[in-house]
Amino acid sequence: MDVYLPIANLSVNGLIIVGLGALTGVLSGMFGVGGGFLTTPLMIFYGIPPTVAAASAASQVTGASVSGAFAHSRRGGVDYQIGSVMVAGGVVGTAIGAVLFNVLVQLGQIDTVINILYVLLLGSIGGLMARESIQALRAERSGTPLPARKRRHHPLVASLPMRWRFYRSGLYISPLAPLLLGVVTGILTMLMGIGGGFVLVPAMLYILGMSANVVVGTSLFQILFVTMATTMMHALTTKSVDIVLATLLLVGSVTGAQIGAQFAQKASPVKLRLVLAVIVILVALRMSVGLGFRPADIYSVAPL
Repeated sequence: MDVYLPIANLSVNGLIIVGLGALTGVLSGMFGVGGGFLTTPLMIFYGIPPTVAAASAASQVTGASVSGAFAHSRRGGVDYQIGSVMVAGGVVGTAIGAVLFNVLVQLGQIDTVINILYVLLLGSIGGLMARESIQALRAERSGTPLPARKRRHHPLVASLPMRWRFYRSGLYISPLAPLLLGVVTGILTMLMGIGGGFVLVPAMLYILGMSANVVVGTSLFQILFVTMATTMMHALTTKSVDIVLATLLLVGSVTGAQIGAQFAQKASPVKLRLVLAVIVILVALRMSVGLGFRPADIYSVAPL
């Protein structure tokens, strides 16, 4: 079933795109993370231009985040105060990311930069996840529980001026910390098409020291609005959002998320996290190999 993508300017098999969306949806349902961090690399592997893949993945993440944000909101798992600060920072970050995106396009380096960012991000986070998962599995087999982590914010956060009380998260910190975190995730979302939750959730836990019961919901709240802003920014500035591609991905991810959620209820969370870490590392390795390989077809421009 060939489908023409008007912005990418190529024809693709629509069932394969739906399948890619379903695969990332399954991972999202199984591991509780947005599929944007894998959607863009998989589309690049399939042959979608990195700029179109990143811009269209952001719009797909917006749709996938709606149901999750509402579900956490109903159970009181969203800190709207700190979430609003991060949304404000995220919108600023998307504006900065749009400028960087256009500069890199003009320099002809946007595809390379997107690939390098994915290799660094996925490689580092995948390595950290694998280490924690292996430690947890060893503790589980030996019967010795891991020591509980003390919830406290990073010393750099404590040094920032002008503190506010964020009651839902149990924090008394400067609003500059979540604002700057929002800016960083906004830039990454604009450049890479990820929702930011892959970076945001660990940062909220280990840097801000937020309560675990509001981290996922607040992350989805921020992702929802920042990916909306990112999609609009791409549509107005880079003109890279392919609505046909985003729709096909969304159809697959909505279906896949339900399957993944059912599977997650039957599997061990520690083993699932280790599987996700391995998948992330493999994708990072594949992208790093692609950066080092010389393409089969070499083109050059010469005067007549």
